[in-house]
Amino acid sequence: PIKYIFEKAALTGRIARWQMLLSEYDIEYRTQKAIKGSILADHLAHQPVEDYQPIKFDFPDEEIMYLKMKDCDEPVFGEGPDPESQWGLIFDGAVNLYGSGIGAIIVTPKGAHIPFTARLQFECTNNVAEYEACIMGIEEAIDLRIKNINIYGDSALVINQIKGEWETRHAGLIPYRDYARRLLTFFNKVELHHIPRDENQMADALATLSSMYRVNRRNETPTISIRCLERPAYVFAAEEVVDNKPWFYDIKMFLQKQEYPPGTSNKDRKTLRRLASSFFLNDEVLYKRNFDMVLLRCVDKHEADLLMHEVHEGSFGTHPNGHTMAKKMLRAGYYWLTMESDCYKHARKCHKCQIYADKMHLPPTSLNVLSSPWPFSMWGIDMIGRIEPKASNGHRFILVAIDYFTKWVEAASYANVTKQVVVRFIKNHIICRYGVPNKIITDNGTNLNNKMMKDLCDEFKIEHHNSS
Repeated sequence: PIKYIFEKAALTGRIARWQMLLSEYDIEYRTQKAIKGSILADHLAHQPVEDYQPIKFDFPDEEIMYLKMKDCDEPVFGEGPDPESQWGLIFDGAVNLYGSGIGAIIVTPKGAHIPFTARLQFECTNNVAEYEACIMGIEEAIDLRIKNINIYGDSALVINQIKGEWETRHAGLIPYRDYARRLLTFFNKVELHHIPRDENQMADALATLSSMYRVNRRNETPTISIRCLERPAYVFAAEEVVDNKPWFYDIKMFLQKQEYPPGTSNKDRKTLRRLASSFFLNDEVLYKRNFDMVLLRCVDKHEADLLMHEVHEGSFGTHPNGHTMAKKMLRAGYYWLTMESDCYKHARKCHKCQIYADKMHLPPTSLNVLSSPWPFSMWGIDMIGRIEPKASNGHRFILVAIDYFTKWVEAASYANVTKQVVVRFIKNHIICRYGVPNKIITDNGTNLNNKMMKDLCDEFKIEHHNSS
């Protein structure tokens, strides 16, 4: 039986679970023709002693297909979350020169994020990658036994095709659409929403990472951990006192005793020597050489706080901004590494500056510029034709006008579109119906750019522009 389990090509059902459980013990099967003394072992097996206990041939927990580390916010498989809880799913796909990747994020009711990502090892289009990402996220949600879910994606085609609002014309996308709809029947309540790409950055980052990351067939990829660094790597941005020593302690010790900090590498020593070349030590006071060879006294954090308080809101303080504060202290002959950033932070924390400062009337989000903020104020006019065969009334051209704001279309057919026809069309179909427009945009055609058109625009004070 063990040989059958290890050598079977297609594994299904219980055989697959047995092989997965046995693979933990690194068992290797070797065939032997005869074993000396095996008759004795068979005889003892058929005549057990009194304290014999039968062997249990059933594997424990054989219904478990695989094991996985559980996240603190992820529900246990088999238990399932609250059926009334509302979950979220965000998906995205990416196709570039390096390959194709998909990413999905399940958002728990508490706001935690459970990421999923995969690299597609086959050629596909952008729409197929979006469908693959959506289906992967839905399958993971089904495994978590989620019942109520909101699905978000930046692909309007995938969202609207699954909802049934758009027709699926591409033959390769129809199976994806049908399979996605079939998966949605596992949920009690599903809502699909289209979101802009700016609001889908996390799923887009997962998809881009998986498309550019080289993985092998065994999926043996290292774990990517993201750490939070609260301070920069070196002394250039030292903002606080460490071990009750000022930020310039190492530089001072090097200039005074030619000593390096313990445990420093050759690269760190080279950097320290380069930094120390711009400092000057006079007895116990350290000075910084400015670009104009002016010596600036180096101060620690406590002295820097007193200086910022005095310059900003002291006896002669005028509550200047951070840049002005830093310039004043430089002219006064003081220096520390994070002077400008500390001054900006101090000015922003000032209570009086926040109360009496000028109000910022900027909108909280970027404005969407509208090219035509009024309905029927700007029209675009163009001609379609020649149409063959011509209509029964002899018309071969169509003159079309579209309003830029409402997208309303006015059209009429003519046998020939002359300059007289264009002027009559503007008067009858635009001015008489919707009022005098503010602007008309046409191409460089002679029937749309002529003296009659110019006289019409001058008469009604209409701006005439060419699109190219």
